[in-house]
Amino acid sequence: MPLSHPAADIWTLLADIAEETPAAPALIHGDRAISFADLLDASGRAAQGLSDLGVVSGDRVALWLPNVPAYLILYFACVRLGAIAVAVNTRYRAVEVADIVGRSGAKVLACAPGFRRIDFLSILAGIDPAALDRLAALVVVGEEPASAPAAVERLRRVPFERLLSRPPLAVNNARPNAPCNIFTTSGTTSAPKFVLHRQGAIASHAQQVARVFGFTAPDTLSLSVLPLCGVFGFNQTLATLAAGKPCVLIESYEVDEIARLIEHYKPTTMFGSDDMYARLLELAPGDRPFPSLKWVGYGAFNAALVDLPEKAEARGLMLCGLYGMSEVQALYARQPPDSPVARRKKGGGVPTSPLGHVRVRDPETGTLLGVGEPGALECAGPSLMVGYYGDEKATANAMTADGYVRTGDLGELDGQGGFTFLSRMGDVLRLSGFLVNPLEIETHIQKLPAIADCQTIAVPRAEGVRAVSFVILQPGATLDEQAVIAHCRRGLANYKVPARVFAVPDFPKTPSPNGFKIQRGKLRAMAEALV
Repeated sequence: MPLSHPAADIWTLLADIAEETPAAPALIHGDRAISFADLLDASGRAAQGLSDLGVVSGDRVALWLPNVPAYLILYFACVRLGAIAVAVNTRYRAVEVADIVGRSGAKVLACAPGFRRIDFLSILAGIDPAALDRLAALVVVGEEPASAPAAVERLRRVPFERLLSRPPLAVNNARPNAPCNIFTTSGTTSAPKFVLHRQGAIASHAQQVARVFGFTAPDTLSLSVLPLCGVFGFNQTLATLAAGKPCVLIESYEVDEIARLIEHYKPTTMFGSDDMYARLLELAPGDRPFPSLKWVGYGAFNAALVDLPEKAEARGLMLCGLYGMSEVQALYARQPPDSPVARRKKGGGVPTSPLGHVRVRDPETGTLLGVGEPGALECAGPSLMVGYYGDEKATANAMTADGYVRTGDLGELDGQGGFTFLSRMGDVLRLSGFLVNPLEIETHIQKLPAIADCQTIAVPRAEGVRAVSFVILQPGATLDEQAVIAHCRRGLANYKVPARVFAVPDFPKTPSPNGFKIQRGKLRAMAEALV
């Protein structure tokens, strides 16, 4: 049976399940089902195909793909090779893709330029060709358009299917300590940090989540709605596979399509944001619209939906708060499903691993705090990152001497073996479930000649949490709000685009020992009043 023994690395995890239950479905995509044996075989073939392109142990392969089987096939191929899969958000645009591919030193970029829901081709067209010069090849998933933009015209383009035509790679470079994943996260500058994980940490966390979350139940079927490029979606999917159970890969974020797929596949579990569940419940009629779902994990990102868990429970949908971040992986903690809704609705929970430990520290004095005392949250455990790839200084700043990561979150111990997440400690925004450094948005807006300075905050709205920007104009300039928003749409992911932009003569400030500090709380109050 799956999970009968711990897997030392990710390839062993997959290979053991393929040996024990070869015909069991692993991935379901549309009308196609891929068994564990077929997934293992395809991944071995893709590994040889990547090797033919010059990928060796330690090389980076950028996966800029939606939730399609090719994502996981290429991921497991990287594991077999000992290469590192770099997750590139499908919502990223030209500026962000070029930065991540360039700074990671990726040797291969995989994308789906003919994908109907995301216009990868036009995004590629906006990339400076020089930014992709270090790529050895572009792996094209699906149909390749008749004409390629200048950014990729010079690149060697290899159909994904050609990789699958190769024999499986004979050598196996999978190792517990081999680096395997890079996830991007907001840092203290406009450039995202690269969170690096090793195979042993990914494999053991997947197995532990599978046990604790009940994925080993015979009827388990996961609906993988969240993007595989983020830890939330990635960890859900890998934990389901670790239990030897199938995942339905969903490409669409449209709520009516998700509701239809829930009705069709009758999943037992899924994960998502409070915004998504609120829209699903609005759309679906009846007292108990989703009876197959035993419980669902959710992130509470929208303060306007504070009573959603109670409303959902009244209609038979049990929401459980979770906690995770790229540095410790998603599903690091979960509120117990059998706890009262007042506890279950909170972010945080009990660490998934018995070796996971949390503590709360006074951010000013450094004193460790007790139950119910809010402070800076620190986490440790076997799911912890190796560090920030290519940034030893950032790694040293994030890690304590005894192996805890400084999360940047405000939390408190709950006295019941877990903790409660309260808020972010700093200015990082949570937009569409992603952490976003406001400096990314501000730096982009300040490229416009009319803008002298910019500050961006997040405001809850009926359709979700959105960014709102305040700008100080250059002398004599006037604000063209729609032009600023259009500029953001061209260069940034949609969820980072401000809903509104307002001009102000100056930002509210307060004096501090190091100069004047912008009062972001006042900006938030101003935005809420204006929006």
